[in-house]
Amino acid sequence: MKIKIHNLEDMVRLGKILSENINDQSIICLTGDLGAGKTTLTQAIMKGLGIDEPITSPTYTTVNEYDNSIKIFHFDVYRINDIDEMFEIGFDDYMDQKAIKIIEWANIIEEIIPEDSIWINIIYTDDANERLVEINGIDLEVYYDSIGN
Repeated sequence: MKIKIHNLEDMVRLGKILSENINDQSIICLTGDLGAGKTTLTQAIMKGLGIDEPITSPTYTTVNEYDNSIKIFHFDVYRINDIDEMFEIGFDDYMDQKAIKIIEWANIIEEIIPEDSIWINIIYTDDANERLVEINGIDLEVYYDSIGN
């Protein structure tokens, strides 16, 4: 599914809709260019899940943990140079836990991501404010018109 995001409000709506359609074992894999909106979408998903604290990308720590009514692991693997680094931080242990996992730059570690994950690719368009969002692994077709298309 492809969705055109026209502005920040559309991205926030998409994040809220995603938060309402995932479960405590969901793995959301975010890809796209630097600055395309991966962290913004993550923030919107987390807000929809009831996380009120500031959400920043764990670029230097690789993973941040949040605990509300559900546990959430937010990974940023931009600085990962080797898959072994993921295992060194206990990636398998994180993946085995009952928690939502959101992974920015997931394409870097694609080979160790479960097949049933949700993949979201955010692409720049010619309009500086718009993004094209490609979503695989979850059906949001019923919400298509409410996101901004």
